[in-house]
Amino acid sequence: MRVDCASRTHVGLKRSINEDSIFADPELGLWAVADGMGGHDAGEIASAMVTDALRCVPAADDIDEFAASAIESLKQVNAELIALARSGGRQQTIGTTVVGLALADGGYRCFWLGDSRGYLLRGGQISRLTHDHSLVQNLVDAGMLKPEEAETHENANLVTRAVGAAETAEIDIVSGDVASGDLFLLASDGLTRVVRDEEIAAELQRGSLDEAADRLIETVLARGAPDNVSLTITKVL
Repeated sequence: MRVDCASRTHVGLKRSINEDSIFADPELGLWAVADGMGGHDAGEIASAMVTDALRCVPAADDIDEFAASAIESLKQVNAELIALARSGGRQQTIGTTVVGLALADGGYRCFWLGDSRGYLLRGGQISRLTHDHSLVQNLVDAGMLKPEEAETHENANLVTRAVGAAETAEIDIVSGDVASGDLFLLASDGLTRVVRDEEIAAELQRGSLDEAADRLIETVLARGAPDNVSLTITKVL
């Protein structure tokens, strides 16, 4: 499957360390954005462990086999992070969110833990492939919070699932067929809390992928960049 892609990561304007990590291998057909959990110990280590593990996923023509290998690698990292957190002899969490995309055999699989998001832009329409694993999303689902209130809620940064956060990594996955011209975006919440979905869609349709990636980062920086921001854009040719 022929693709074009662009990736960017930036520490932002408020943080001293970039705890995000990106993986992009168009030849393998695998991409990921991992966001080390802010306020926890060694978030940058957790996100790097995720992307390092995905780097070792073997190629496969069968999309389900390919995605299953990627998910299994995340489960292994989950176990390693739990063990690492316990090795210090104190109660701590070393964790990271992750969103990944696998392409093969004319199909896609998007898998995730936490609130890093995956999007598909097709025919000029953007749709979220992922559903946030977060406290505010639970409140929205329960009808206790309006969607437009979620991004600015005081607990917007509290995730309910992450790699390294629990003994069992409950990884969600969505699937579909790909079409020529499809655009996939993976992003940490450093982008999605600052730039609205419709703004993202507009930028993805202007110029090259590199130009779109640069403009999205520039927009976040212009709005104060309160968090690390990372993204990958993949276009099916």
